[in-house]
Amino acid sequence: MSKWRDSIRIVRHLTAFRIWNILLLRVSFLSARIFSKPIHLGLPASMSIEPTTACNLGCPECPSGLKQFTRPTGKLDLNLHRKLLNQIEKSVFYINYYFQGEPFLHPEFLELIKDAKRSRIYTSTSTNGHFITPEKALEIVDSGLDRIIVSIDGLTQETYEQYRVHGKLSKVISASQNLVAAKRERNSHTPHLIFQFLAVKPNEHEIPQVFELASEMSIDEVRIKTAQLYDYKNGNPLMPENERYSRYKRQGDGTYKLKGKPW
Repeated sequence: MSKWRDSIRIVRHLTAFRIWNILLLRVSFLSARIFSKPIHLGLPASMSIEPTTACNLGCPECPSGLKQFTRPTGKLDLNLHRKLLNQIEKSVFYINYYFQGEPFLHPEFLELIKDAKRSRIYTSTSTNGHFITPEKALEIVDSGLDRIIVSIDGLTQETYEQYRVHGKLSKVISASQNLVAAKRERNSHTPHLIFQFLAVKPNEHEIPQVFELASEMSIDEVRIKTAQLYDYKNGNPLMPENERYSRYKRQGDGTYKLKGKPW
């Protein structure tokens, strides 16, 4: 029911122009495939915006966690964001406010969300959950944020910290409880709460349990995410044993290749 409600909420952010724009993008995509040359129609329909490049964790496969960005660490300026919204609000109906930094390290992150909601745009973000107090959870609900993904990559501190270096699983659990409680206090269906479990070798045995925990805590949805590994050709200590949870496939010579092919 919660997933259907979230899908309906996305659709409600569509206008006649936004629908027409999506059709133009679809036509240009199919035409480019048929004629094997670039054919571009329409304007952006969705966007991904990184509020900040800063992060409090040290995840081994993330440039932000490893502090290995080739660009300066910083945060998105509110005025620049508003200028951007003025340019794209006619066609864009969905913005994901996340890439590799921790969004809640931006001191005015929820102001970004409020500005997007004034432009009738569906908003989503992803967090490691270390900064969501009961008070912040209420602010999140009041901001109008439509969806929040909480990274819960282990069900014991031992497994969690093998990927989420410097992280505390107890803070992730508390943050999730705070969000559920805030939604109930405000009698709100938003934000749609998602537990995202990054499947790696140390935690893959806990995957069935994360669904049980989500049900117990009244989390709306669980997603199992495969890990991007920069060094995978000869295997990687983080690569799951079950290929179902991996982006990589073992070949006859013992090396690995990326599953599937891009469209």
